[in-house]
Amino acid sequence: MLTPEKLSERSLERSLDRPALLGCDFTSSPSSKKPIVLAWAELAAPALVQVKHIEALKGFDDFTRALQSRAHWLGGFDLPFGLPRELVTQLGWPLNYQQCMAHFCALSRQEMRACFKSFCDARPVGAKFAHRQTDRPADSSPSMKWVNPPVAYMMHAGVPLLIHAGVTLVGLLAQDPDRNALEAYPGLVAKEVLGRRSYKSDDKARQTPERLIARKDLIHALEMGQTSWGLRLKLSHAQREAMIEDASGDTLDAVICAYQAAWGLTQQLQGHELFGLPPQMDRLEGWIVGAEFNPV
Repeated sequence: MLTPEKLSERSLERSLDRPALLGCDFTSSPSSKKPIVLAWAELAAPALVQVKHIEALKGFDDFTRALQSRAHWLGGFDLPFGLPRELVTQLGWPLNYQQCMAHFCALSRQEMRACFKSFCDARPVGAKFAHRQTDRPADSSPSMKWVNPPVAYMMHAGVPLLIHAGVTLVGLLAQDPDRNALEAYPGLVAKEVLGRRSYKSDDKARQTPERLIARKDLIHALEMGQTSWGLRLKLSHAQREAMIEDASGDTLDAVICAYQAAWGLTQQLQGHELFGLPPQMDRLEGWIVGAEFNPV
């Protein structure tokens, strides 16, 4: 049941006619040690992203409840939304996005891995994985990759939750027009600031002072607006410290996803379609928000 506070919050969101911003650092196996991290924010001024609340979710039920907790939001989610067209075509899977995802997500994780491994084993060294059109401009991992990082597992777990929650996957699947999800990739922002400097690791042995300094540098750049995204981040002292101290980078990544969603909102407010995603994007593969569209 919605409390009076929740009803008031939803009324305020609607009266402003501007969505809350959501950033999500997703994991395919959430737990107390490795939760799903959400960052809620707002576009407080035309170029100012104010982080309001950060939360850690220990399971998928909590994640689903969070997706339904507000009536009007725009989110950036750090997981792929689609597979490479080359892969889907060769496997003979449906070329309609919703049908393709239904087929993909009906497989067990083991079946998916075996299918993708067989595809890769038949290809030459150096070209094992198929890529989406967005991978090169975003410098992102292939969405079919099941190791280092296991983004295929993240898609396999996360996309069904978004679909079943009635969320619109922008450019791919229209559902609730007031809850819109964009595929985000924190590395797109981080690499602009840090180059190839690493700022995070889940391995405690690799959680070095150098990575801590890199997180501080990245956060400082975001707060000062020293990126090409045209936005400045506003944090409380406690939020900044949490982002610095989380050596896994999950908290920082969730905030960056909200920052990318904010960029998408500014594009929509300026009259651009699809929250800044290119209209020419492949509607089977999806697109990472903020990646430049360069037709081949």
